[in-house]
Amino acid sequence: MILLPSILRAGCFAACFTGAVAAQTPKAVVSPEPTETGISYGDHRKQQLMYWKPTSRSDQPTPCVFYIHGGGWRGGSQTDANLMGMLPQLLDSGITVISVQYRYIQDALAGHVTPPVKAPMTDCAAALQFVRYHKKRFGIDPDRMIAVGGSAGACTSLWLALHDDMKDPSSDNPIARQSTRLMGAAVIRPQTTLDPKQMREWTPNSWYGGHAFGQFAEKGDKKPVQFARFLEARERLLPWIKAYSPIEHVSSDDPPIYMFYSDEPRIGQKQGDPTHTSSFGVKLQEKLRESGVECELHYKGADVEHSTVLSYLLEHLAVNPD
Repeated sequence: MILLPSILRAGCFAACFTGAVAAQTPKAVVSPEPTETGISYGDHRKQQLMYWKPTSRSDQPTPCVFYIHGGGWRGGSQTDANLMGMLPQLLDSGITVISVQYRYIQDALAGHVTPPVKAPMTDCAAALQFVRYHKKRFGIDPDRMIAVGGSAGACTSLWLALHDDMKDPSSDNPIARQSTRLMGAAVIRPQTTLDPKQMREWTPNSWYGGHAFGQFAEKGDKKPVQFARFLEARERLLPWIKAYSPIEHVSSDDPPIYMFYSDEPRIGQKQGDPTHTSSFGVKLQEKLRESGVECELHYKGADVEHSTVLSYLLEHLAVNPD
């Protein structure tokens, strides 16, 4: 059996997500063993999947949660607390769960991938295409897949859900011909932009994101200095920033989005956790609604239908929807 960890494994991610995990998950501390692990969708050792079949087996294709773990694209676990807490109820409800491992920023640097964030994000797109191609192996309905994740995994999930289809119909590779479009995304405290200018306007004490584009702290740098360097490089990095910021890909044909945050939004004011502030969610929700796209945004004091990602998933991926 897999034991629910008491803390998440990636330093900053662990500290930031204690409250979110408690809000998302029931009290169960044990989750089922995966049906299969170490499924390679690429040549790199980190390009792997694990999955769980539903508790009640069915001859019919099942809906699917496509889980992308967080950790700043530099760490984390495929079996993090956010997933493990939801897993038993998802499986008992007839939902297949697939968890993705991907290359980190450090792997991108070693492999000369630019910008570094391209490696984890495009890995997850490739994993999605792999799963779709092998839909019979996983027993899933490829039209009923929702991307789920926290923090950087949530950012990637939104990027996938909002991005135009990345399939290549002319490819000789049948996997590359598979669609990357999703039924939606249900995410925990995502970054919705990686643009330092937008982040600073929305939350003045923002400091996150430079590492996604190869802007790293130098020895002795404090967060404001590090972010100032990122901001100074913005114009040069802008094509990449736009390519990998979820908010830049909003269009009227996008699927419904659910976002969970803990804090109350205060646009233009400093936040205790600027990397996971609900101000990110407010700004994405505004743009989605302008495009006519359904978006439910949870934060402290919000009047919403679903108080957790889990409740949203159980309703939208019901095995026998009305």
